[in-house]
Amino acid sequence: MRTLIVVTLLAVLVMAATCYESHESMESHEYLNPFLNRRRANDFIQADTRLRAISQERIRESSKKHLEHQRELCEDYYPCEMYAFRHGYAAAYKHYFGRRRTK
Repeated sequence: MRTLIVVTLLAVLVMAATCYESHESMESHEYLNPFLNRRRANDFIQADTRLRAISQERIRESSKKHLEHQRELCEDYYPCEMYAFRHGYAAAYKHYFGRRRTK
């Protein structure tokens, strides 16, 4: 019987220690009004800029000039890139990829 009383008192003390509402938590404005309006919510939640950057890159890829596409294609193919160092990208593209055009 005595151990039951001691265990009960210990349980009450543990519960009181862990469930204590401190003064600092009551100072927060969220204690009284936990909801934010839409304007305040957008202040600290930013849109994902990575997705925006990816979409901008896709737009830039679709609007690249013809010579830029040729240069990138030549840079991806190592022999063409080496040829371009000596003779220029236009000549290298024409040498490696110019003959492949078919109708």
